Amino acid sequence: MSTVFNFTFVPWFRSVAPYIHTHRGKTFVVGLAGEAIAAGKLHHIAQDLALIQSMGVKIVLVHGFRPQVNEQLKAKGHEARYSHGMRITDEVALDSAQEAAGQLRYEIEAAFSQGLPNTPMAGSTVRVISGNFITARPVGVVDGVDFQHSGLVRKVDVGGITRTLDFGAMVLLSPFGFSPTGEAFNLTMEEVATSVAIALQADKLIFLSEIPGIRIKPGEPEGEDNPIDTELPLATAEQLLAGLPNAQQPTDTAFYLQHCVKACKAGVERSHILPFATDGALLLEVYVHDGIGTMVIDEKLESLREATADDVGGILQLIEPFEKDGTLVKRDRTGIERDIANYTIIEHDGVIFACAALYPFPEARTGEMAALTVSPQSQGQGDGEKVLKRVEQRARAMGLDSIFVLTTRTMHWFLKRGFVQVDPDWLPEARKRKYSWDRKSMVFVKKLT
Repeated sequence: MSTVFNFTFVPWFRSVAPYIHTHRGKTFVVGLAGEAIAAGKLHHIAQDLALIQSMGVKIVLVHGFRPQVNEQLKAKGHEARYSHGMRITDEVALDSAQEAAGQLRYEIEAAFSQGLPNTPMAGSTVRVISGNFITARPVGVVDGVDFQHSGLVRKVDVGGITRTLDFGAMVLLSPFGFSPTGEAFNLTMEEVATSVAIALQADKLIFLSEIPGIRIKPGEPEGEDNPIDTELPLATAEQLLAGLPNAQQPTDTAFYLQHCVKACKAGVERSHILPFATDGALLLEVYVHDGIGTMVIDEKLESLREATADDVGGILQLIEPFEKDGTLVKRDRTGIERDIANYTIIEHDGVIFACAALYPFPEARTGEMAALTVSPQSQGQGDGEKVLKRVEQRARAMGLDSIFVLTTRTMHWFLKRGFVQVDPDWLPEARKRKYSWDRKSMVFVKKLT
């Protein structure tokens, strides 16, 4: 049994390590829906957040309290009222919100204090610090509706939050803000989390929500032909949002998506919508390549680029399995370091998922594309196509008329992309001298004109 465990644990742990390194020192703002706490998910989420923080991530946690406030209102025989997707906060609702927030803060602080043996919290020390970090202003009257004590974020105390995070503590924010005159305003968790993420220029904004993410076909029933869209480019997310009705409920597709788009447009690199119902959703999204929810990403952060000396280790790690099974010819570190300027790579979150090298033969006006590799984790997502197009662009810029590849196993992939097979005698003289007749590689050429 332990041998089987070792075989699964060791590769898994190695695959997670690059993400641990990438996220160390980064800042995540996590918006936790009050519904998650009402559903009894707080303790597991606290354990996961403590684990993420222990790996060097700075965390700002913003909790919601929608169902808890409604429960307080019901106990007082008072009706919850909403308009434009926001609560209308009268005096009774304000009292209920303050009571709910106080109770939830104690519950959350207690959850982060549970250093129980045989749990992920064993030996952990998580300092949770709250404060008046948010200055608010009233929503006022909108379309004839007076929102009374409902407010919007006016200002975020970036210095105060940053100093607290640098001290090693987790910052906990309730959806409350205060005016310079000391008046309290009820805010929404989603707006607070988004405003704080933008003000801090956080690396991630993460919503733990009632919905599992954004589906490929929004508004249609879930199913095999309508899975969660794990990565939404910002432009696509904006187009989708434009065609959706205004969100009124947290379960509406636009409800969380509008905040993700706003954050992304204002400089937050990645925004995520995750289902709190899935145990470990945070860990699956942060430390696994495909994730579990929807990530909105600014496409200007294109990860397709030319390689640098810092990428040598990642390239070696990527191509090693393909060298072992004979798909690629073995390359040593020295050779890759020497030729690193020839390589093009695709990188996601600090991990290299695809690469290829271009070796020009100017006298023959052609170039060899070598070591084209796509990680098994991202095959089928078009990464190979992107690298090929970039290599073609580089070859054209060098004044080359064609590119060629030598392959023993992936000929169909190249044939589909405009390559034609030629005799090895076609190769430029300098390359022909290095051709391995034992390997019997087939030669494929693509004209660039």
